[in-house]
Amino acid sequence: MPFSLWLSLAAVCAMGAMSPGPSLAMVLRHTLGGGRVPGVVAGLSHALGVGFYALLTVWGLGALIVRQPMLFQVITWGGAAYLAWLGIRALRAGRAGPLEAGAATTTRRQAARDGVLVALGNPKLILFFIALLSQFVTPGMSLAGQALIVLTAMMIDGAWYVLVALGLSHSRVLPWLQAHAHWINRATGVLLLALAARVISGPLVV
Repeated sequence: MPFSLWLSLAAVCAMGAMSPGPSLAMVLRHTLGGGRVPGVVAGLSHALGVGFYALLTVWGLGALIVRQPMLFQVITWGGAAYLAWLGIRALRAGRAGPLEAGAATTTRRQAARDGVLVALGNPKLILFFIALLSQFVTPGMSLAGQALIVLTAMMIDGAWYVLVALGLSHSRVLPWLQAHAHWINRATGVLLLALAARVISGPLVV
């Protein structure tokens, strides 16, 4: 995968991870309720769930390209429409987002469990990956290329939530996220709309 294309993938994954939502609220809750370590555990376990969905998506799309190229093209265009819809929703969200997190007592085991369950229990996550990764999976893509896509999604997700948990230990991250939620939403929306437009204009991978 060309480096410029990987940067596009990484940027979209980063915006997806940073966008305020239930995953962020979960990490905040465990950090506030148990301290730095449970927050980090929650973030890492969430990344494992994300990696699992990304792996299933890449495998499925790779097989679909070979067996049903026309159906894959339909999915690609449907993915562009879905990314555009997500972008419009993000732009309209403003400051909306479940950033409030209670400080109930929590443990590392609870944090690990909730991190995985929040990721796997979010049906929109796999739809997002189908829409996103269909733009980067190519016919005959090597296992190394597939692994790069999966690891990129997983590591960026984990890195962001670990940074949130570490930063929240110094008490300034949550107020910053709350104050800048509208800018995060706007950046996410613009990036998703730009990616959707790029897909409509032509394939990302040739």
